Amino acid sequence: MSKATSPQNQRDFTGGGIFSLSSKRGSTGKEEFDRRVEQLVADWDGGENHEMIEELIITALRIGSDDVCEADLKLFNRTLKELRASSRVFAPYDRERKVAIYGSARSQPGQPEYEVAKGFADKMREHGFMTITGAGEGIMGAAQEGAGRENSFGLNIKLPFEQTANDTIIGDHKLLTFNYFFTRKLAFVKESDATVLFPGGFGTMDECFEVLTLMQTGKASVFPVVMVDAPGGSYWKTFEQFIREHLFRLKLISEEDFNLFKITDSVDEAVAEVLHFYRVFHSYRYVRDKIVIRLNRNIHSQAVDKLNLDFADLIVSGKIKQRAALKEESNERAIIDLPRLVFRVKRSRPGRIRELLDAINNCNP
Repeated sequence: MSKATSPQNQRDFTGGGIFSLSSKRGSTGKEEFDRRVEQLVADWDGGENHEMIEELIITALRIGSDDVCEADLKLFNRTLKELRASSRVFAPYDRERKVAIYGSARSQPGQPEYEVAKGFADKMREHGFMTITGAGEGIMGAAQEGAGRENSFGLNIKLPFEQTANDTIIGDHKLLTFNYFFTRKLAFVKESDATVLFPGGFGTMDECFEVLTLMQTGKASVFPVVMVDAPGGSYWKTFEQFIREHLFRLKLISEEDFNLFKITDSVDEAVAEVLHFYRVFHSYRYVRDKIVIRLNRNIHSQAVDKLNLDFADLIVSGKIKQRAALKEESNERAIIDLPRLVFRVKRSRPGRIRELLDAINNCNP
């Protein structure tokens, strides 16, 4: 079966924030050492991104000049090693869509939540999506059982007590073990095209609020977040009730923030939510004050006119225009030929941006 096509071969979950960072290296403060670093990277063949490799080395040298304790040095070193290992494992699959699945490690086979998670991952596999889970038992094991070993990634965490990987993923080259939760969570968000949550404990809540916070603050691109109960279950309905009665009532969040997630107790509805998000929409990034929405295909000019009418409140100035790629996108060669919708956007309204993406996905050719 064909795989679902992922946004780009240079993934940027921030929607252009990473690409906008300067790649020009700094300085050690000593001209001779700068020259030696540059020569070292040239001799090593640091590739087309050699300036970033030089910057990494310079940062390490400058840390060596600081009064940094051993514990911090070990933290910095281990963090970079974990990020490198993650990048190497995911790189061969960078063109394929992936869904991150969270839930309790305590769920048992035969329990409704376990079977629903297994069924969901199986259906997503049928539609070409790979599955990323925490590699443990419970919901994680159920999801990887449904997805199968070939279509699974396992992001295990080293804990003070023993946590082994589930039978599906153990021994697979796509199994990673992290020492730090923050590097593990970064790998989840960085590599996934959707997040689906099943009932769980503190860890599930942590991942839930992490991804919602990143989207709400604009530090991650908007993508599907689906909260799935067992049929007739009330776990996520109770969650939404708490959010409405406490966060929303006190005006700590806005009504638009509820567009950032969907609650359902239907596997088919959860699958449809993820698939529909990528029906016409492909990916987006920001280029200065513009949002560049990449499409799988062109949409009719009348549909663009309607978007301009219905989403005028999102437009800072000008209009939504359908066009080819901007020159700033030339570093994303894999998707350079996709059509775009481009306009100056109010970035502070991610929930409204989600509504716009839904409207785009409802457009006919």
